[in-house]
Amino acid sequence: MARMLKIRDLTLRDGQQSAFATRMTQSQIDRVLPFYKDANFYAMEVWGGAVPDSVMRYLGENPWERLEKIKAVVGDASKLTALSRGRNLFGYAPYTDEIIEGFCRNAIESGLDIMRIFDALNDVDNVKSTIKYVKKYGGMADCAVCYTVDPKYPPLGLMDRLRGKRNPKPVFTDEYFVDKARQMVALGADMITIKDMSGLIPPARVASLIRKMKEGGVNVPIDFHTHCTPGYGLASVVSAIAAGADVVDTNIWNFAGGPAAPAIELVYLFCEKMGIETGLNLEAIGKINKELFTIREELCEYDAVHQFPKPFDPLRDRLPAEIDAQFDRAVKAALAGDEATLTDACHRIEAHFGFPAPNELVKRAEIPGGMYTNMVAQLKQFKSEDLLEKAMELIPEVRLAAGLPPLVTPTSQI
Repeated sequence: MARMLKIRDLTLRDGQQSAFATRMTQSQIDRVLPFYKDANFYAMEVWGGAVPDSVMRYLGENPWERLEKIKAVVGDASKLTALSRGRNLFGYAPYTDEIIEGFCRNAIESGLDIMRIFDALNDVDNVKSTIKYVKKYGGMADCAVCYTVDPKYPPLGLMDRLRGKRNPKPVFTDEYFVDKARQMVALGADMITIKDMSGLIPPARVASLIRKMKEGGVNVPIDFHTHCTPGYGLASVVSAIAAGADVVDTNIWNFAGGPAAPAIELVYLFCEKMGIETGLNLEAIGKINKELFTIREELCEYDAVHQFPKPFDPLRDRLPAEIDAQFDRAVKAALAGDEATLTDACHRIEAHFGFPAPNELVKRAEIPGGMYTNMVAQLKQFKSEDLLEKAMELIPEVRLAAGLPPLVTPTSQI
């Protein structure tokens, strides 16, 4: 029997938040929902993150109605998921247990099935209450470990070494992340997500992390979430699949790549090559994608990259021989742990289909794609775009001075 990989679609939350400043209206959401009912995604992320804030602040709509309307159409065809900031819920300040309980109860009554819970500092104490109340009211607790990297310290000179000076030891080791995941499982997590919000995790590292989690007592499904801005996204998802990830997060073609997650259509082709089942209805996904093209045109004002991928239907369009060969090359490299070849093959595939090239500025700054696009928008507002490169250079320095917080809401905004 073929291995089954579950797919969480991010298009209606993280996808539109990363690429279009969370500006999809309810009427635009409504146009794709009938097709989602038939798409067979394991889960759909539709709420949380910046959605409730943006829906109220910029669109004049009711975020609770958005969740309820999606549930009314999709029903139980896919699990509906939201992203919660631990004690901060969908805001920026810590809330009391009474508020967290009421919020979780209302979210589940309004149709939510899975709450993905994270804390910006990976402080497990700050996710306890949400886990407790999500489970109390019948939801699933998906606990996210926020991935980040240690700073690149300058090499020490001879005199420093002679004086016994040493750079600090690494903080964000595999053991650090595995320990956080184990603590969350002990609190009742039904699932663990490796949340790579900045797209910084290279293929070999995610493979190592997944294997160590599974060997180290993390006995619940493991989901991998990443972004494509720095250039690792697709290759790291393929590596995660090869290493045994249970769930991966993707976007639909016209909302994929760049600051968002990889395209499900490319992941589907990789799964076909690897003999892995997804259970997806690509016909329905194609209908969603066709509507997303028009919606993206309508969201042009907020488009972070203004670069549509070339039209492609994985059920009907034949891959050119040289690109098909790159898929085979990537699969072979993923199974062999050859990171350089896997990354190169995936870059060639993405370039062929017209997805944005890796953003070296973001890669060096080590920041989430959404943080980058927000900064660009704000600098444009003040007619100060010329400061962008210097600002990006300063971010790693400021993060180090602030104590190395992972850059994810709200630390990325701060």
